[in-house]
Amino acid sequence: MLTAVLVVLEVASSLGMLVFVLLHSGKGGGLSDLMGGSVGSAAAGSTVAEQNLDRITIVLACIFAFSAIALGLRL
Repeated sequence: MLTAVLVVLEVASSLGMLVFVLLHSGKGGGLSDLMGGSVGSAAAGSTVAEQNLDRITIVLACIFAFSAIALGLRL
């Protein structure tokens, strides 16, 4: 039963991380600049939405890591 809960938690956190990482804006120098993504980089700051996006991504990454360790140990 616990293994099933951990697997569901692992899959949900991995899908959530996938979505939230893709929502992040490009930080420059990469493919986003090549495609013209640097147009709004001068006005881009550390907004509340970006900070919340960072926090949610970090929480999901921690949940993913702990559930992966727990699945590895088979708690």
